[in-house]
Parts: sequence; structure tokens; C-alpha cells
Amino acid sequence: MTDTQRDQMEAENEQAVSEESPQTEEDGEVFAEGGEPEDAAGEETEETTQEGGPAPEKKGFFKKKEKRDKKDEQIEDLTDRLKRSMAEFENFRKRTEKEKAAMYEVGARSVIEKILPVVDNFERGMATLKEEAHSPFAEGMDKIYKQLLTTLESLDVTVIEAVGQEFNPDFHNAVMHVEDEEAGENVVVEEFQKGYLYRGGVVRHSMVKVAN
Repeated sequence: MTDTQRDQMEAENEQAVSEESPQTEEDGEVFAEGGEPEDAAGEETEETTQEGGPAPEKKGFFKKKEKRDKKDEQIEDLTDRLKRSMAEFENFRKRTEKEKAAMYEVGARSVIEKILPVVDNFERGMATLKEEAHSPFAEGMDKIYKQLLTTLESLDVTVIEAVGQEFNPDFHNAVMHVEDEEAGENVVVEEFQKGYLYRGGVVRHSMVKVAN
């Protein structure tokens, strides 16, 4: 083979190679390293992202739900504590009111007990003024005595009925006993000292004489 023929053959081969290259780019796909198409690689990357994408979103959802559950528990706990505190305060208020009322009762009874001997002395003094019942002094004493009784009644202090009533140990204190056919069985015939009630409770028992 001559040099001219060899040069011609090489030229023909180079032309053939140059003609095949454009056809490959038109008809075929451009492959990335490793023999796979770039589009395929891109799709695979996208699918991986889509498959792996929901995982962080799902994790965040559970975290939010857990936070909401904790908040609900805290709200319930605080609500329960508030209800308990309100109930305790209401019980404390009622107990305090009862204690105040009891203290008022005790104080009032103590004052009344100290006033009653003054009332007794008024009655004894009025008894000695029978002969001067119409004198200005006796009338003044009687008015003061009635005013004192009216004041006691306004404080819910009342006199215990004794004479002619059946003996009742809850209200009467029997210091004498007498046989009297005219009087009934177990009846109070005489009162030595008046008894008083304060709001239905006995402040002082009546000191009495009981028949039969």
C-alpha cells in the first residue's frame, strides 16, 4: 500500500468518525459518569428527597402533639389547684364566720351575766318603795327599770316564766320543796331569783320553790 492510499484511508476514517458523533448526540442521551443518564440521576435524587422528606415533617408533628398534650396537662393541673384553693378559702370563710359568731355569743352572754345582778338590785329597791309608789322618786326608778328591761329585750334577752309553770330542770333550779294540796303536782309555787334566756339559751336558771 502506497503512502497516498494510506493517507486516503485515514482521511475516510476521520470523516466517518466525524459523521457518527453528531448522530449520537441527536439520537442518543448524554450519559454521566458510571453509564447512567443525567436525567435519571436527577430523578433518582428527587425521589430520594421525596421519600426522605416526610420523615422530618412527621417528627415535627409528633413533637407539636406532645407539646399540646403537656400544655393540656398543665392547664388541667392548674385548674384543679385553683378549684381546691377556692374550696379551701370558702371553707375558711365559713369557719371564720362561725367562730366570730361564737365569740360574739360568748361575749354577749358574759356582759348580760354581769348586768343581771344590777337588774336584781333594781327589783329589790323597787320592792322597798311600795309605800311611796306614787312619789316622783319611785316613778323615776320605775321608768329606769322599764327602760333597762326594754334594752335587754332588744338584745334578745327574755325572762324565764316560772311561777305556776311545771318544773323544768332545763330552765329552773329547785332550791326548796313544799307540800301544798292546792298546788299541782311538780309545779313552781315561788320564785326567789329570776332566770333569763339569751337567744333561746339559758343565761341564768330561775331559782324556785317546787310543790309536791
